[in-house]
Amino acid sequence: MSTEPRDPASAPLLSVVIPVYNEEESLPRLFPRLMPVLEALQKPYEVIFVNDGSRDGSLGLLLAHRDRFPHCVRVLDFNGNFGQHMAILAAFENSRGRYLITMDADLQNPPEEIPRILAELEAGHDVVGTYRENRHDPLFRKVASRIVNKFTNRITGLGLKDYGCMLRGYDRRVVDYINQCQETTTFLPALARKFATHPVEIAVGHAEREQGASKYGLYRLIRLNFDLMTGFSLVPLQAVTMLGTLVSFLSSVFAVFLLLRRLVLGPEVEGVFTLLALNFFLMGITLLSIGIAGEYVGRIYLEVRRRPRFLIRKIYDDAKDPLSPGGDRRG
Repeated sequence: MSTEPRDPASAPLLSVVIPVYNEEESLPRLFPRLMPVLEALQKPYEVIFVNDGSRDGSLGLLLAHRDRFPHCVRVLDFNGNFGQHMAILAAFENSRGRYLITMDADLQNPPEEIPRILAELEAGHDVVGTYRENRHDPLFRKVASRIVNKFTNRITGLGLKDYGCMLRGYDRRVVDYINQCQETTTFLPALARKFATHPVEIAVGHAEREQGASKYGLYRLIRLNFDLMTGFSLVPLQAVTMLGTLVSFLSSVFAVFLLLRRLVLGPEVEGVFTLLALNFFLMGITLLSIGIAGEYVGRIYLEVRRRPRFLIRKIYDDAKDPLSPGGDRRG
């Protein structure tokens, strides 16, 4: 966690946090739209870009942009790719604003929505969630997202309309609570909702991605939703336990039935394929149960290792860099 003291008298009102991973095509379009919006607020602000191990020219573009705005733009350079949520956590730990707004760098969430989110924060809401109106995504992605949102809400009970939209606002109090958590894997919107006392959700615009490709393929989306469900609810594990109990009971009843049938009718060869089908069904239930239990065991394994969640190679800031030359900051 950052040891840099935060002076309320000199701290900016707003910190805008933007994780960046291989976005060299989007960044030149982001900068000229983001900065005028923030300048128009006429309030002190900072923008924290986190380079999440980009392998293209993203870091060079970020540093060039920082050179143009040295007093309000900061860049955190990760020593590798640690993921979007770890990038946001690193920015949270090094932020100075009273209010924080997170957004993606691909411009699918318009920077022009920032004033609306800030207004809700200043009105007293400690977490401002958003949901995308008129989404410009493929039909499969929209349908899958709708199903996942409903399924996840039923399991976690959080009631978020859109888990995938990262354009969100947070009050400093909530961010400080988040910074105290040292979970290896987490889902920030859900975690913030747990700590919120006066949350609100608003609709925001959504644009089609014009440059680059989404960093969330099918596998990463599935992994993210597993982390969300296992990180905020025991319902999957409890459901498997109940299902296992029910299947065991039904299997016992069926075994008694087969025994009585054998005593009454004698040995039979009929029903072999039915038994095989039932056997495969029970094997599937067993494998599913092991898989879900394994997700929870895996989370425990990640936590007990106590490895750093991320490594910051360097912070490009006007303030004196607390890192030793060539050193890494761990989080």
